[in-house]
Amino acid sequence: MATVNTTTGTYLTNLFDPQVVADLINKKLVNNMVFAPLAKVDYTLQGRAGDTVTLPYYSYIGKATQVAEGTDIPLARLTQTTTPVQIVKFARACQLTDEAVLSGYGDPLGEATTQLAMSINDAADDALLAALAGNTVNVYTTTGGADLAPSDIPLALAKYGEDIDGTKVLLVTPNFYAKLLSENWIPASEIAAEVRVRGVVGMSYGCQVIVSNRLVTAGDMYIVKPGALAMFLKRDTMIEFDRDVLNQSTVIAASKMCAPYLLDPTKAIKLSA
Repeated sequence: MATVNTTTGTYLTNLFDPQVVADLINKKLVNNMVFAPLAKVDYTLQGRAGDTVTLPYYSYIGKATQVAEGTDIPLARLTQTTTPVQIVKFARACQLTDEAVLSGYGDPLGEATTQLAMSINDAADDALLAALAGNTVNVYTTTGGADLAPSDIPLALAKYGEDIDGTKVLLVTPNFYAKLLSENWIPASEIAAEVRVRGVVGMSYGCQVIVSNRLVTAGDMYIVKPGALAMFLKRDTMIEFDRDVLNQSTVIAASKMCAPYLLDPTKAIKLSA
């Protein structure tokens, strides 16, 4: 039997380059994730040992006081709290037979790449949403358990105090989006120059609005400023594949190791009913 020429022959590795696919998946993640674009991405954990990172949070020292001439300035204690954040691994794998790769309809390898990206995307976005849901510093709650209404948005924004200015993103359910259209609504076409995050559908009360199906609880929505969330990467998306010669198939595995975290709870507001 003639051997396949290693120069001109076509191998599965010619059709599937793990590094190229990893780059494609990373691009898809950036383009398709809802919450990740709001998060600061930190690479300092890469190459460091350990599966837990201790992240600091400084408490505000308080407003300055008036000091009379000749008297000492009172000292304020700078306090820091730390939170241990577990590094997690998001992973998914697909198995493709040679028949699927060579004779399958469409582009099986391309479809596998897309599906793997969507899978990791979903898990990472859910983790960032869970970080927002755990915010206990900035919470706006309606009185008497009433449903959230568009009129609650400016009341919730008051939580920012004098820091109300700047880019703010309002994450809402599809049903709440329909309510926003009836009042104080600016369509996306009129604020294109101000949009900094993918997926913005318009503006309401100074907030860029993003609709997310992930917000399954109608009573919980969020206002987020850039820098509120962080994604500490231990290892960026890695693609591996393994050949099973007995059943002539290839397993393609994708994984990402990271620590999703609410970096600054004062920059996020949880709206609850």
